[in-house]
Amino acid sequence: MLESTEHALLRRIAHEQAACRAPSLVAAVVRDGEIVWSGGRGRVGDAVPGTDTQYRLGSITKTLVATAVMRLRDEGLLDLNDPLENHVPGTPFGAATVAQLLSHTSGLTSESPGLWWERTPGADWDALVGSLAEGATKHRPGAKFHYSNVGYGVLGELISRHRGKDWLSVLDEEILGPLGMTRTTPHPVGAHADGFAVHPFADVLLPEPHPDAGAMAPAGQLWSTVTDLGRWTAFLGGDDGGVLSPDTLEQMRTMVTVDDSDVWTTGFGLGLMLVRYRGRRLAGHTGSMPGFLAVTLVDPAIRTGALALTNSTSGVGITQLALDLITTTEELEPHLPAEWQPSTVDPALLALTGLWHWGPTPYHLRIQGDALLLAPVEGAGRGSRFRPTGDDTYVGLDGYYSGETLKVGRDGEGVATHLDLATFVFTRTPYDPAAPVPGGVDGWR
Repeated sequence: MLESTEHALLRRIAHEQAACRAPSLVAAVVRDGEIVWSGGRGRVGDAVPGTDTQYRLGSITKTLVATAVMRLRDEGLLDLNDPLENHVPGTPFGAATVAQLLSHTSGLTSESPGLWWERTPGADWDALVGSLAEGATKHRPGAKFHYSNVGYGVLGELISRHRGKDWLSVLDEEILGPLGMTRTTPHPVGAHADGFAVHPFADVLLPEPHPDAGAMAPAGQLWSTVTDLGRWTAFLGGDDGGVLSPDTLEQMRTMVTVDDSDVWTTGFGLGLMLVRYRGRRLAGHTGSMPGFLAVTLVDPAIRTGALALTNSTSGVGITQLALDLITTTEELEPHLPAEWQPSTVDPALLALTGLWHWGPTPYHLRIQGDALLLAPVEGAGRGSRFRPTGDDTYVGLDGYYSGETLKVGRDGEGVATHLDLATFVFTRTPYDPAAPVPGGVDGWR
């Protein structure tokens, strides 16, 4: 990157580390699947932290657990609408679905009963589920967003039962290994930062414990580095490495529930936190454990993201820091769109493009990559992309018609005369009398 850009990015993290009194802080910017800048401030021992210094990820762990669950879905081993009872029978909250657990809409309690789980050694699954025998469900499943660390302890058990091994081994074999994330571990290994609480009224530190969380570990156990978290940020931005299909990753990044309903800036998809900021839609997650804060956010549209890790219990504005790093990068070195190049298009598909009408309202149908885009000619409206599923049959990918079927109607000579989209009939001219418009067409007056 330009020297001026690098200085601006370093200045931003230097300010955060100094103003928020973080013992140490590391950060990076990711573009097009690669770390293009990284920096560190403060000290870990006697050294400035680097890209191989481990910090605890906290709840970013959940994004890897969610990815393992989605792999099970893609293999046909579960359906997102399955109740938990189908896969982990015998719990008092078995009516909650897999999707609800992923999106924090299951209604499960936020924390496990008993002692503060983040600061005490965790028990096994039997002890956890036993502690949840009464009062575990705080809200009707599906009723509202309610962040649940317990829900991810449950998903870790679901993964283990399907794979016949512990959830950590599954992550190692199916996700961390294939992506080359060799420095992401359940406990610190090699160079790592110790976690501290910073006194609110004095410049002194209190060491924080980091015990094994047991059955609650899928909610926030993992440690990682800038290098590994940079690879994960690239993954969330679309550099999937064969671990997930692009469609599944996009499904994870699709809003399921809004967190702050008054201003609608944050929410959750399937295992991913979603942020809307200055016209951008970002995906990722934050992490918080005693002694540590972490964040990864990426804008999939331009594949620019940022991450930050610090060994302070609180005080650092870790999410805003990541947003500022992305904004600074894009302001000083704007993302260059890919060069436009002509492509090969099926002539039969090309013949479908152009002007169509939903009643009297004009729409344009155009080819966009491997999909068709049907959108109003003017103003906002029911626009969606469609992907072919068979001869003259397409399925909606997003927008109002997501999941709905579009069929092409043709005359005896094979000419497309109308589009049947979820029973709505689109015609080449407004209410074409030659097309099967329900209710008939009596002519314009």
